[in-house]
Amino acid sequence: MDDFVTLVEVGPRDGLQNEQQTLPAATRVELIERLSGCGVPVIEAGSFVSPKWVPQMADTEAVLAGIDMKSETRYPVLVPNLTGFERAANSGAREIAVFTAASETFSQRNTNCSIEESITRIGAVTKAAKNADIKVRGYISCVLGCPYEGDIDPDTVVNVCEQLVRLGCSEISLGDTIGTGTPALANGLVKKVASTIPVEQLAVHFHDTYGQALANILACLDAGVRIVDASVAGLGGCPYASGASGNVASEDVVYMLHGLGLDTGIDLGSLAATGDWISKQLQRRNNSRAGVAYLASKHA
Repeated sequence: MDDFVTLVEVGPRDGLQNEQQTLPAATRVELIERLSGCGVPVIEAGSFVSPKWVPQMADTEAVLAGIDMKSETRYPVLVPNLTGFERAANSGAREIAVFTAASETFSQRNTNCSIEESITRIGAVTKAAKNADIKVRGYISCVLGCPYEGDIDPDTVVNVCEQLVRLGCSEISLGDTIGTGTPALANGLVKKVASTIPVEQLAVHFHDTYGQALANILACLDAGVRIVDASVAGLGGCPYASGASGNVASEDVVYMLHGLGLDTGIDLGSLAATGDWISKQLQRRNNSRAGVAYLASKHA
């Protein structure tokens, strides 16, 4: 297995949409440019959902227009339906992300439709994306636990993964949305999914609600995963657990990966500085322990 791990930076979308403060497009563009300058290979640039529901992601058209896109960097944007896809395509998006869940109740509560209905929507989007030669990434929420249903049957996750691959998703991100997963469960799920889908197509997306995110990532690396989602400065909270941590911090993930002798192409010092900068823009605490420690060591 390759010793290079692709970090998918989700802070500018998944992170910011769960922050209370809404940032202007210019600040979001600067965040993306700073991350690109750190060597981050994939940066989720925003989403084309209704501003009524996610005001933090308004002006994503302006954000895409403001980015100096590098040919070697991917800038996926989240789209919920064909309307969102059309907005993304008209804005010059080269890659999109679609989403569903492994929990029927979560799907209904989060998107007001069943898993089957969400797959139908995704099918229409992936067909349009194929015709436009736009790459598609798929997200699956609640693969290890649901705030409404509790434990999730791994067979359900496998079934949803297989449907997304058949529809044309080239990469599937397995999301522990509420952060209740543990290493053994995470490793077992990846191995089960990888029995029918190449592990090279699988990414993992962990929240740190119970402090298990890094351990879970390590367990999934042991299962062959080489794509990891993370959020600079740990941007984004967990809406299902009051006061809990949200996305695992990119700086913490990179520090661990480099300590394992794995390559990411990312400069940790620059990434830590970017986490410090965006935390100040949001007037919030920097939730990256590695980032804070790294910067403190340089100023000691």
